[in-house]
Amino acid sequence: MSAKTSARKTARGLDQVPVERRTTAKKKRVVRRRKIRQQIFTLGIGLDLPLFLLTCVLLAIGLVVLFSASYSYSYSYYGDSYYFIGRQAAFAVLGVVAMLLLSTFNYRNFHQLSGVIYLVTIGLLVAVLLFRGTAIAPIKGGANRWINLGFVEFQPSEVAKFALVVMLAHMLSRIGEKAKTLKQGFLPCFAVVAPIILLVVAEKHISAILIISLIAFIVMFVGGVKLYYFLGLGLLGGGALGALVMFSDKFAYALNRIKGWIDPFNPPEGVDTYQTVQSLYAIGSGRLLGVGLGQSRQKHLYLPEPQNDFIFAIACEELGFIGALVIVLLFAMLIWRGVHVSLRARDTFGTLLGIGITFTIGLQAVLNICVVTNALPNTGISLPFFSYGGTSLIILLCEIGVLLSISRGAYVEKT
Repeated sequence: MSAKTSARKTARGLDQVPVERRTTAKKKRVVRRRKIRQQIFTLGIGLDLPLFLLTCVLLAIGLVVLFSASYSYSYSYYGDSYYFIGRQAAFAVLGVVAMLLLSTFNYRNFHQLSGVIYLVTIGLLVAVLLFRGTAIAPIKGGANRWINLGFVEFQPSEVAKFALVVMLAHMLSRIGEKAKTLKQGFLPCFAVVAPIILLVVAEKHISAILIISLIAFIVMFVGGVKLYYFLGLGLLGGGALGALVMFSDKFAYALNRIKGWIDPFNPPEGVDTYQTVQSLYAIGSGRLLGVGLGQSRQKHLYLPEPQNDFIFAIACEELGFIGALVIVLLFAMLIWRGVHVSLRARDTFGTLLGIGITFTIGLQAVLNICVVTNALPNTGISLPFFSYGGTSLIILLCEIGVLLSISRGAYVEKT
């Protein structure tokens, strides 16, 4: 055999064998590049970067707007322009730490903790009623919604939203397809929801009743409960709540707010719409680009407690329509990302838990903005990440931490 023929055969042999190896090596390099990109996108530890960044951006904007909205009020009443922002910033740091710690906590442990969380929440709601008017459960503005532990004060209804989501997610993920039935699906879930709603009704907390009811509906519907089971219950519950508002003296304030909502600039005698009117003045003054950050006029003791439920009005005045639209879009993106993370969860429990948390935040933001713009009657709903309230901010960031834990679980399962 000539040297030329031998070289040709050798070349053919080398071309045949390494082709498969080169193809395999190429596939491995592609997979490796994809994993590297995925690790960068999730900070290398499964953390969902878009959700984390959206939370940080909303929190940062919220702190800036809170300081701008509150410094005049806090100086006038507390002699310290930094009274509210100092406390909120401290709670924000604690909340972020708690969020990151919870993101490393396996969310599936809430399966075992669901019953304990639910019972503790029921106990807190009962305590509000038992100790009504005392130092433990003080009355503020005619409302009895708070528990004061001395070192911290919070609303059990805020905890109840999370407890209800965890309990419903636990039950629905366990019963599976049986959720479509009345006896094994709808009725057991209703038995969990009803005590919380009844206790919140006793607190005369209309906004919490609305949010809790909507959250329960969303989680149960996504969990497989048939829609027509809600129709009769919705009519019955809506009728009962309407009757309480119309005929009960304890809920007369709610009827007055509905009357004032219809025409806040010309309310019926005895109906106070001052806060709503000042809010609308603030929004109108902002126009397209706003009067400038820190330049609001309505926050100078015209709009009552601008650091709380009506803080969005100050944001509209100072940042204008464009700034308000950016805030709304950030909330919309947060909701979208929360749903995205939830749908990628590795189990039904994670999906239902994530959906419930996401819409808890989303519903609260939507309802607050509707109230501030007078699209809905005035009721006490805070704006997530913006309104002053240390414990509610920590609870909110802890819920985001659970969502981040769900995103970690999905990443681990995928890899």
